[in-house]
Amino acid sequence: MLGLQFETKTSWAEIAKDNLQQILTDHAFLEQKAASNAVSLIINYSEETKLVQAMSEIAIEEMEHFKMVHDFMVKRGMVLGREQKNDYAIQLQKFFKKTGDRNEALIQRLLIAALIEARSCERFKVFSENMEDEELSKFYKDLMVSEANHYTTFLGFAREYQDREIVDKKWKALLALPVTTMPCKTAPLPLNQLLVKATLLLFTSD
Repeated sequence: MLGLQFETKTSWAEIAKDNLQQILTDHAFLEQKAASNAVSLIINYSEETKLVQAMSEIAIEEMEHFKMVHDFMVKRGMVLGREQKNDYAIQLQKFFKKTGDRNEALIQRLLIAALIEARSCERFKVFSENMEDEELSKFYKDLMVSEANHYTTFLGFAREYQDREIVDKKWKALLALPVTTMPCKTAPLPLNQLLVKATLLLFTSD
């Protein structure tokens, strides 16, 4: 459904289960960054009415997700921790060559955002299907649906603002990014690399 060439292993869920408070902390901040990215797109492409309307909705949804995660933590007696650095973000930033073309820069941002949302959706699916905690499983299953909608929104706009054949070629190349550069291994990685939305931090400082 998502078109990803490299699937997340279920062992990822085991890492998440063993570090739940940190995972939820990272997740909360990543939702905030996703909202910030949507706002950044509004600011930088304010003349694109359809994009502004869609990003407004996404920004609101992402902050609602932030509150959902934080409320869940509070309910479990957890406290929101500190934000951590994410190396995966740096790797994705280098995938596309920097460009001075405003439209091309938009396409790059949209495609990377689409990949982030698709990968997040996949991880939420793995998490929801491999958690013994029924409440947490349902929580991530519900989020999975929303992330899938965001993925199609970003990809759809990329295809609208540039020839679809060109966009699909870039999308295919992005999907071919080896999974070894993505945070889905069982090796001891910084916990915030387990949720890929951290990449959005790169696009909020235009």
